[in-house]
Amino acid sequence: MGIKERREREQEQLRQKILDAASELFAKDGYESVSMRKIAQKIEYSPTTIYLYFKDKNDLLHQICEETFSNLIKDWKKIEDITDEPIQGLRKAMRAYVEFGLKYPNHYELTFTNPLAEYLGSEEHSYEGSMGQKAFEHLVNQVVRSMEAGQIKKDDVATVSQTIWAMGHGIVSLLNSHKDFPFIDKETFIDRSTDMIFEGIKN
Repeated sequence: MGIKERREREQEQLRQKILDAASELFAKDGYESVSMRKIAQKIEYSPTTIYLYFKDKNDLLHQICEETFSNLIKDWKKIEDITDEPIQGLRKAMRAYVEFGLKYPNHYELTFTNPLAEYLGSEEHSYEGSMGQKAFEHLVNQVVRSMEAGQIKKDDVATVSQTIWAMGHGIVSLLNSHKDFPFIDKETFIDRSTDMIFEGIKN
C-alpha cells in the first residue's frame, strides 16, 4: 500500500470515528446538548480536526443519516442478488431492516426516531434525492414487484409500503427502547410479527 492510499484509509477511519462518536453522543445526550467540542473530546482530537471533515454539527447529523440509509440499501441489494421470489426478498429485507436497527441502535434512533424536520425540510438537506428517499423507493419497488408477481394483494402501493415499514420500525423501537420489558424470545417475536403482517397482505 502506497503513502497516498494509506493516508486516504486513515482519513476515512477518522471520519468514521467522528460519525460513530457523534451518533452515540446525539442519541445519549440529545442533539441540542452536544457541541463539536464535546465530540472532539470523546475522540481525543481538536474541534478543528472535525471541521476538516464536516461543515458544522448539522452537516454531521445529516451525514450520519445518509450513511445509515446507504448501509441499509446495501444490505437490501445483497438480499435481492440471492433471492428469486419477490415476496421472499421483501420479507428478508424487512428482517434485515430489524436486525440493522438492533445492531446499530444509536444510528437508528437518530435516523428514524428523532424529529429531523429541522434539516430534512431545509433547502440544503432536502428529502428529494436523499438516501432516505432512495431507501424508501427501494422498499416501494420491492412491493411493486411482489404485486406484479401475484404474491401480495393488489392494493395502494404507498399504503402497503408504509404499513410494512411501520411494522419493522415498531419492532425495532420496542426492542431498543424497552430492554427491561419481559418480551418473549426475540427471534420468535420478530418472526411472528413479520408473519402476521405478511399473512395480511399476501394474495
